[in-house]
Order: sequence, then structure tokens, then C-alpha cells
Amino acid sequence: MDAHVWMGSEEIKRNNMMERFSPYDGRVVSRSSVCSADDARQALNIAQNASKIAKKVPLHQRCSWLTDVANKLREQREEFARVLCDEVGKPIAYARIEVDRCIETITLSAETMRTLHGETINTDAMPSGRKAHAYWQRVPCGVVVAITPFNFPLNLVAHKLAPALVAGNAVVLKPTPEAPLCSYKLAKLFIESPYATKDALSVVYGDAEVGSALVGSDIPRVISFTGSVGVGNIITKSAGIKKVSLELGGNAATYIDDSADLDYAASRCAIGAFVNSGQVCISLQRIYVDSSVYDEFSTKMADATAKLIVGSPYDEDTFLGPLINDEAALRAMSWVESAITEGARALTPPRCEGRIFYPCVMADVTENMKIVCEEVFAPIVSLVKVDGIDDAIMRMNNSPYGLQFSIFTNNLAHATQAIEELDAGGVVINDMPTLRFDIQPYGGVKLSGVGREGPRFAIEEMTEIKSIVIL
Repeated sequence: MDAHVWMGSEEIKRNNMMERFSPYDGRVVSRSSVCSADDARQALNIAQNASKIAKKVPLHQRCSWLTDVANKLREQREEFARVLCDEVGKPIAYARIEVDRCIETITLSAETMRTLHGETINTDAMPSGRKAHAYWQRVPCGVVVAITPFNFPLNLVAHKLAPALVAGNAVVLKPTPEAPLCSYKLAKLFIESPYATKDALSVVYGDAEVGSALVGSDIPRVISFTGSVGVGNIITKSAGIKKVSLELGGNAATYIDDSADLDYAASRCAIGAFVNSGQVCISLQRIYVDSSVYDEFSTKMADATAKLIVGSPYDEDTFLGPLINDEAALRAMSWVESAITEGARALTPPRCEGRIFYPCVMADVTENMKIVCEEVFAPIVSLVKVDGIDDAIMRMNNSPYGLQFSIFTNNLAHATQAIEELDAGGVVINDMPTLRFDIQPYGGVKLSGVGREGPRFAIEEMTEIKSIVIL
């Protein structure tokens, strides 16, 4: 099926199309229109005009808009799951989970906007003031540019579109080139809804040229981007004076202390390290284990990993399918081989069949190996022996990233210390750092980005505070 351009409410069908191949079997699974910088500028102009209308649309209509999309998505759940499976190789069971989360994200955005409010202000609270009717309220920013990645190409689009549109903005979406049909179909639900604000959503496809035209323009007031640190750095430098929200990934870590339930910790760590083939911004990459339980946990972690089902994403029982492309698979094997050459040891044998990279547990690693200090974005996890919680926290924080960390412990003092001292946007106690609830604030510190997602927090990012005084 073809993914066409949406210029506002008008669907533009082009002859110049780019094919998308399945990462699992290489067949053509979708085609998308090839766009230019001129397309980006046209979409921004449409959005600028639409934003003047969007901010005046009654809130009940905007909420009904999102509710309608969520209901339609629920009806087409299996179809959307199959597109996810086709375009990015996501195992079908987890593709359905992503569709369900997308529905929840859209629903939460509508519910959040219904209860969002400002406050009255006591202007006579200080001697320099005087009695007045004063308050503040949130108003839409205007035009939002949303740029989304391949690893969750449905739910992460919803995390940008739903808050932006329900807040009364207009949006230009540039989805990942790896999953154009997924984004097109979701945008189609928004645009063709009977409650839609005309021209409030446009969709263009492309890489650097299109992205640069969107980010560098003076029209958008918000840039919401999820992707690599390199691209995030370029966006920060070229965006100019506007709001920029960046979710840039990391190399998530956990600590297993001597009081932890090791069977539970191993089973959760195996999921956290290898779900979605490790292609998750908060994928568990570093496991710091207390020296007193290191050997026992290593055995349990290797055993839990060996039980994971690897294979076709179309099989109901598959846990781990292919990486997104050949480059990702080659890079993963290269990093593992490099680490082994430098003295690391593989507890599960490194194995790659096409784009399927089997889950790999590494031991005897050092802090300067790429599989430890850089974002691997593949099913590779490293075990590091540490001497207590102070050593673990020091090593976990010794990273340019800070998205999410966790700790497995039955020691309340250790849990409290982790909450207070771990330098990250999120800390999870007694589960994997890969845990994310869509309702929560989500984002990182240091190179992991700026700003927060989650319906309430994204709405705050995509609105401005207006102060009013009536005398």
C-alpha cells in the first residue's frame, strides 16, 4: 500500500515513490512519496494558516476528535499491527501491544486536556501590588513540527500528534522513512475524522533536506524530535528561538544488589535488554551486579536469555525478530567481536542470521568498550561486577546519557539512595529500566535530551502560559 503526502486535508498522490522493504524477508511492504524542501515549506504555510483556526475550535470538539481516532484505531487493531510487523519487523504480539498503547496515549491526551487549567493570582500579596482580577491560562503555541523514529512508529507518533492537536495547535509530521505506511494510516484517521480541524495536520516524508527545512523555518514554534544525539545536536543549533523537545536515547543501566530476588531480576532483565531486538531508547544495556551474587546472577541471566524465542515476527510466540536493517546487524556483530578481542566473554554465543541478531549476554567487559559506553541499539547486554551500591551508582552515572536507570533490591536504604543519587530522567525500583507507562513524564538529562513526553507533559511543552490582569 502507498503512503501519500498529506498537505493539510488534501491527499497528494505522487508518481515518484520510494519502496520500503521488510527487515525480515526483504519483500516490498510499502511505498512512500518522495518529498522535497519545497513540500516542507508548503506544509508549514498550510499549518500556519490552520493554526489560526485550530486555537478557536471548542475543546469538546478537539476531545471528540481524539476519541473518534482512538475508536477507529481500536476497530483496525489487527491491520495496524500487521503494518508494524511488515515495516519494522516487530513481533506480531508486541505490535498489538503497541497499537493498544497508541489507543491509550490518544485517549489520555483527550482526558488530560479536559482537566488542564490555569490559576488565579493574588496580585495584592505584596506591598507593591494592588487588588485586581488576575489569572493565567495555557494557550496553543501555534505550529508544531513532529519528527519521529522507527522503533515505535505508531505510539511515538501518537505521543506527539495527540497532545499537540488536542491543545489547539497545527502539526507538520515527518515520520521515519522506515515506517511511512504506519504513520500515513494513523494520520488518515485524524484527517478524515468528522471532528477534525481542517488542515491542522500535514505529513511529509524525507531525510535531512526535508528535516532542515522544517526545523530552520520561522513558522513552527515547537520542534518535537525523537532520535539520535547527532541529529538532536543539529536541530538545537539550527532551530533558532523556539521550543525544542528532544528525546535522544541512552544506555540504560540497572544494579542487582545482594538482597535482590535473582530469578525475578534475571527474567525481567532479559526482557528489558532484548525486547524489540534492543531497539528501545531505554533498552537495558548495562547490568551492574554485586560481587557476592555476580556468578549466580550471570548463570540465571544466561539461562533466561536462552529461553527467549527468536524468529519470524509473524509467529505468535516470537519474542525477538530482526533488526531494522543490514547496517544495524553488522554494527552489532562488529561491536561484540571488538569487545571479545579486547577481553570480554560472551555468555551466550554471538549469532547473526541475516538481520536477526540473537540475544547476546557479555561478561568481563570494561567501561571503554562500545557495547558499554555507547548506545548499542541492538540485543546486547553487558554484566559488570561491582563492590556495593556506591560503586554501582558511580559507574551508572559515569555516562554521557541519563534517560532511565533501575535497581533490584529488597533493601529500603539502597532503594532510597538510588532514587536520590542516580542521575537520570527516571528511576525504577525492582524492575527493568525499560519500563515505561505512557501516562508518566518521560525524558532524560545530559545527552539523553531536554523536555518531557507523556500526554500531560507534552501538552505543557506544546502550549504557552498567558497571564491576564483585569482592573
